[in-house]
Amino acid sequence: MCQQRGKNLMPIHRQPPSLVHLAVAATALVVLYGHAAAPAAQQRPSPPAAAMLTPPPSLVIEGMPPVPARIADAMAPYSQVRRATFRSWHPARREMLVTTRFGDTDQIHRVAAPGGARTQLTFVPGGLGGGQRPPNGATWQQASGGFFIYQKDVGGNEAFQNYRFDLATARTTLITDGASRNSLGAWSRRGDRLAYASTRRNNTDWDIYIVNPADPESDRMLAPLEGVWDAIEWTPDDAAVLALQTISVAESYLWRLDVATGAKTLLTPKGPQPVSYRGAAVSRDGRSVYLTTDRDADFLRLARLDPGSNALTVLTDRTSGDVEEFALSPDGAVVAFTMNQDGRSTLHLLDLAARKERPAPRLATGVVTNLRWHRNGVDLAFDFQSPKTAGDVYSVDAKSGRVERWTASETGGLNTDALAEPEIVQWKSFDGLAISGVLYRPPARFSGPRPVMINIHGGPEREQARPTFIGRSNYFLNEMGVAIIYPNFRGSWGFGKAFRDLDNGVQRDNATRDIGALLDWIAARPDLDQDRVMITGASFGGYLTLASFVAYNERIRCAFAGFPISNIVTQIEAIEPSRRDARRAEYGDERVAEVRAFLLKVAPALTADRIRRPLFLAHGRNDPRVPVAESEQMAAAVRKNGTPLWFMVAGDEGHGFARQANSAFLLQAWAFFMEQYLVN
Repeated sequence: MCQQRGKNLMPIHRQPPSLVHLAVAATALVVLYGHAAAPAAQQRPSPPAAAMLTPPPSLVIEGMPPVPARIADAMAPYSQVRRATFRSWHPARREMLVTTRFGDTDQIHRVAAPGGARTQLTFVPGGLGGGQRPPNGATWQQASGGFFIYQKDVGGNEAFQNYRFDLATARTTLITDGASRNSLGAWSRRGDRLAYASTRRNNTDWDIYIVNPADPESDRMLAPLEGVWDAIEWTPDDAAVLALQTISVAESYLWRLDVATGAKTLLTPKGPQPVSYRGAAVSRDGRSVYLTTDRDADFLRLARLDPGSNALTVLTDRTSGDVEEFALSPDGAVVAFTMNQDGRSTLHLLDLAARKERPAPRLATGVVTNLRWHRNGVDLAFDFQSPKTAGDVYSVDAKSGRVERWTASETGGLNTDALAEPEIVQWKSFDGLAISGVLYRPPARFSGPRPVMINIHGGPEREQARPTFIGRSNYFLNEMGVAIIYPNFRGSWGFGKAFRDLDNGVQRDNATRDIGALLDWIAARPDLDQDRVMITGASFGGYLTLASFVAYNERIRCAFAGFPISNIVTQIEAIEPSRRDARRAEYGDERVAEVRAFLLKVAPALTADRIRRPLFLAHGRNDPRVPVAESEQMAAAVRKNGTPLWFMVAGDEGHGFARQANSAFLLQAWAFFMEQYLVN
């Protein structure tokens, strides 16, 4: 239920559950079985009923036998690992907001010092949001720090609303309209106003609004816009807001919006070829803008733009990887940035006056995100994740180089030091293109050729398989002896824009052929078992899982697809209009006859008659990115084949399973599926 906008409300933990949640809970547990019996050779006996798990009540399950409780017991050390994510610095004190999970969902906590206790501030029913979270889900008010703004949705529907949480009273006030989709936005330099984007006007276009969160009635539209926009930065005099217009991952533009009139001025030039601009930070004198761009390059580079002349000064000359994130220090003297080098993050501190790098900490192999300077200009916060670290918050002193760890997330008894270090592997695809992947090997105690899981990332644009923490999948390695390969097929992020675009439109099937080449590579490896290969992936990774399962069904024992696209045409036609142009730029424009014919030809839901081996599908009922109908039509097609089909739908999830109970049961069912059809 939506809260009344602009009114002081009871603490949010006392709000009633949403209508969606009540309706789902009322259905309790429904367990159905497949419409057709599995072939006798693929049947597995069910264990005694007394030792079975009870699924969470929001799950509707079809075709899945009861899951043994012993799997939950064995997975327990892998299921309680937590992570923490940096959200915002206090404007005056050296303390921060982070999100972490205590219980079933992520909530906002305050950490008052490095290594200090995490004090939970929000108690939002259902957590802050399901599925894919916004990039920065909470921000401290930058004037006095008396309140912070946070975002939440309902059941993973990604219709994020902005709320004000007052520290003195622990009361919550709705700032946005309660119905549209909203970004968190950017604070003015004085710290009293927030510029953000919202679909409020027509539920399609992202317009820019300005509000003083202390007075929600001050909310006003700055400029009506077309397409996808977001407020990135204010100018030093607060006279203008910089806004990023995103056409696709390959094309975006930076604009200046006058706060008094809403008039737009294009800051980045448009040329014959699409160019991507990401981020924006205005220099202290207001005369130039720092950004990252692939203009005149294959990779994203850090640059300084002179809006008056359109002159672009490149500040990083590396050509082997993207500048992923950057943050300009409050005094404008130093820019911190991260480089993606073969999937590994490196942290850099660039002295802008000297154009030389300052000493920066050398980090273990892993991924750095969320660079944020404190107003003191010394402390730089960041998140770090590695194969042995689930994710914690750190800061570095830019003067001394000293690194401090602010959170030490619990591992549930799991010895993370003993977890596997991955290896980068390569193979040649059908056309000679070099494809790489991240290989995690099971412990040496597992002898002989090992069964293999191919785990395909989503996106594929802006997504990349990297040497990082694989969470509960460590159970598959350590307890089941399954090797896991995360491929970076054509279209993956981090290898330059030429590689990124190789699967666009009618080239889509070439990514499937990259997976076929991986099967050939596995077959040539004496340590891997080509006869025991599983394929899995989620979102677009789910599409490629299903497409590969159709194309190479005789070479893949079983497949698990999470919230997958099963027909690109139906997915594009069903999603929100604001998402369609970006999808068309990559997947292909289904309105063009020849493109539509190609997409239908390769749609897994329309070629599922070739599937003769077990398939597991899982989806969130509230998914706004890939509607649940994509899994439903795939399930309907596979049922006709008489092959084992497990199908799970969560009524309180969106694009991903965010609730601990749901995600834990999904992983337990996944492990049981692998026992049934891969390992044994």
